[in-house]
Amino acid sequence: MRTAQIERKTRETDIVLSIDLDGKGNVSVDSGIGFFDHMLTALAVHSGVDMDIKCKGDLNVDGHHSVEDIGICLGKAFAQALGDKAGIARYGSAFVPMDEALAFCSLDISGRSFLVFDAAFSDDRIGEFDTCLAEEFFRAFAFNAGITLHIKEEYGKNDHHICEAIFKAVAHALKQALAFNGGAVLSTKGVL
Repeated sequence: MRTAQIERKTRETDIVLSIDLDGKGNVSVDSGIGFFDHMLTALAVHSGVDMDIKCKGDLNVDGHHSVEDIGICLGKAFAQALGDKAGIARYGSAFVPMDEALAFCSLDISGRSFLVFDAAFSDDRIGEFDTCLAEEFFRAFAFNAGITLHIKEEYGKNDHHICEAIFKAVAHALKQALAFNGGAVLSTKGVL
């Protein structure tokens, strides 16, 4: 089974997280940041990855530590659950519309961590979520999962729609890349 559980306790956050890459998108999320919970729920449901995430963070400071540390833990969980990555499709891409907004994601579960994040938000916050933290989350996730991750906001006006389209585009690209085809490692090198 492609599952993992990660626990991380620092002076800033206390996180317990588990995933099942072969789930049905079942999700239980409590980050203390309502809009971020909404985005993580969309990520789980649309990728088909079961996620259970509990975080107690220093939200009296701001949401940065909680969002980044959840990204770190989620990335580590993906890396652990994928093991040697044998038999996965490896690549995934998706365009996702949300009303007037359109987002694109292309990714490679390559073991080479990289993030290109090309999106702009017009407001500083969506609810209690600092919009600049979307990029921080995906950077932490990509670098700890070993994923080359490209995210682009094609267009949009409503920050909620833009951010949600981004999370759903990543989810659908992940769903493609995580698909198990039963073959060997998809690499000319023979390893990832």
